[in-house]
Amino acid sequence: MREKQIDMNLLRVFEVIYAEQNLTRAAEILHLSQPAVSNALARLRHTLDDPLFVRSPSGMTPTPAARAMIGRVRRALQLLDSCMDPATTFLPKQSDQTVICSFSDLAEVLLLPALIRRLGHEAPNMSVRSYHVPRAELPTELAAGTIDVAADVTFVNDRNLNHAPLINDEFVCAVRPRHPTVKNTLSLQQYLDLGHVHISSRRRGGGDIEQALKASGHRRRIVTRVRGYATAPQIVAATDLACSLPRSVAEQANLQIFELPFAVPKVNIHMYWHKSTDKDPANVWLRTLLQDIS
Repeated sequence: MREKQIDMNLLRVFEVIYAEQNLTRAAEILHLSQPAVSNALARLRHTLDDPLFVRSPSGMTPTPAARAMIGRVRRALQLLDSCMDPATTFLPKQSDQTVICSFSDLAEVLLLPALIRRLGHEAPNMSVRSYHVPRAELPTELAAGTIDVAADVTFVNDRNLNHAPLINDEFVCAVRPRHPTVKNTLSLQQYLDLGHVHISSRRRGGGDIEQALKASGHRRRIVTRVRGYATAPQIVAATDLACSLPRSVAEQANLQIFELPFAVPKVNIHMYWHKSTDKDPANVWLRTLLQDIS
C-alpha cells in the first residue's frame, strides 16, 4: 500500500479547526481566507478518507477519527516547531495564550484565585479557563492537548503522564465564630452531637470522614449534603452546622477551626501533565507557577 503523503500545512489547519471548531475563526487565526481553509480541509478529508469535522449547532464537531489523531498531530507540530527554533523561550509578559486547566472542585477553590492574580502581574495578556474533566478522561484530554495541566487527588497512574505533588492539607472541623455549643475545645462526643455539612459530588455514599468514624464504631449526623467546597463554608458561617474540610479552605472562610478528635488521612492533590509537554517552555512555566502558589 502506498503511504499517504500529508502536507504539514494541512495539519496546522486541522489543529486550528479542531481547537476553534469554527472555519471563520480558524481562517482569522491562520491569516487565510475562509475558502483557503475550506480547500485545505477538503484536501485533508480526501487524503485521509474521513470527513474529520461535521457541522452541528455548536460548530464543526470532530469525528472519532479526528479525536483519535489530534494528540499525535499536536505532538508532531510541536516537535517540528522545536526543530525549526531550538532556542525557543516562553515570555509570559508577551504571551496571549489561554491556559486551560482541569481542576477538581477543591483545587479550583485553592488555586484559581491565586493563579488569576499572578497572571495579572506576570502575564497580563494571558487568560485562564478552568474545567472539571472526569478522572477517567484526563489521560486522553491531556494527550489531545485540550487541557494543559490537571490538578486532582491521586488517581491511577498512566505511563504517558507525569505528575508532582501540589497540595498537602489536613482535615479540620469548622464551625461559625461564637458557636452556641462549641467554645474552646472539641471532643469526639461534641463532634458527634453536631449536625454536619457533607461535601461530595456524588448523590450518596460517604468519604474519608465516614470511613474514619466507621472504623472506630461511630457515625455522624449529616444534615446537608453539597457538591462543592465553595458553598459549604457559607452554610457553616450562617448556621450552627459543622463541616469537616481542609484547613486551608476553613482559614480562607474565617471560620472557627478545631482539630478533628479522630485520625483521618490527609488531603493530597497532585498536578498532572502529558509527557509530550514535559519540556514545553509554556507548560514548564505554568507548572512552576502552580507549584509556587500551592
